[in-house]
Amino acid sequence: MKFIPTLALILAFSASGLATAQTAGMSDEPGAGSKATTHKTIAVVKGVDTANGKVKLAHEPVKSLNWPAMTMNFSVKDPALFDKLVVGKKVEVEFVQQGSTSVITAVR
Repeated sequence: MKFIPTLALILAFSASGLATAQTAGMSDEPGAGSKATTHKTIAVVKGVDTANGKVKLAHEPVKSLNWPAMTMNFSVKDPALFDKLVVGKKVEVEFVQQGSTSVITAVR
């Protein structure tokens, strides 16, 4: 008859371990535990779409992502950055990947 109390004890420990595993890495702080890597590249602005928060850049290779040089669209995090994103201008941009979207966070 010791089987049932032993089984109950095993299940209790298993349940607490599962709860701990499910909350591991969780935090009350937004963005905690998800450090976005910032990437940099030099690019020429090819197009600007302020209405949709996008810019088209012809950029040099991005070594941190193993990307070749290419022309692509980026989202722009802060609308104030559009002041520095003028068609034909050569700029240095910093960006992060948010899923499959590249988001510009700084322009120099």
